[in-house]
Amino acid sequence: MTKPPHLPPPPLSPTPTDAPILQPASRRRRDSKPSKLFRAFRSAFRSLPIINPACRFHGSVPRATAGAHTDGHIHGAARTTGTLFGHRKSRISIAIQDNSRSIPFLVLELAVPTARFMQDMGTGLLRVALECEKKPGERIRLLEEQLWCAFVNGRRIGYAQRREPNESDLQVLQLLHAVSMGAGVLPLIVSDPNDGELTYMRAYFDRVVGSRDSETFYMLNPDGNSGPELSIFFVRI
Repeated sequence: MTKPPHLPPPPLSPTPTDAPILQPASRRRRDSKPSKLFRAFRSAFRSLPIINPACRFHGSVPRATAGAHTDGHIHGAARTTGTLFGHRKSRISIAIQDNSRSIPFLVLELAVPTARFMQDMGTGLLRVALECEKKPGERIRLLEEQLWCAFVNGRRIGYAQRREPNESDLQVLQLLHAVSMGAGVLPLIVSDPNDGELTYMRAYFDRVVGSRDSETFYMLNPDGNSGPELSIFFVRI
């Protein structure tokens, strides 16, 4: 009796998984009507009591010297994806990625509650100045500095700390991997009942490198206005 030929086992069918965060990603997806989301988000925070202390900008901040296009993008700047997120009662974090699917190359935690920071954004232009001390002979890159003195619209808020992205950070960015611009509240699976709901705001940022001791990130306004509503300045002095 002839034995049947030996056949290889059939290939396993792939199991559905969440789209991973990759480094780098070659394509970006744009969400529809991002300006509507931003307007709804800002109007929600405008309904809260506003604390607007009189203050002046702390020191001088660098400006982009390149011209801007009609869409608000600064000529010659590198476009990145920035995400502001955190539980309403806990400190806000800022993650900067090359694109919405890549591992963040910068995660900062500011010493200010998320709800307060978002509330300040609802009042108009917001400037965050981060300063650190220049050490003789130091070769570390500017964005690799670990600790910064932080100012928001000239008001000292304490410190900002750079950290490696943790599991919670990556979980948030994983949930937002398909979002290019938008704002809202994340599902309860990543919310803390003690710290309140987890809110986020995501937008494109133009990265302008002034020198090895100064860099600026300008949030691109999805409403089409000429100027950014949020600017983050890194200065080593």
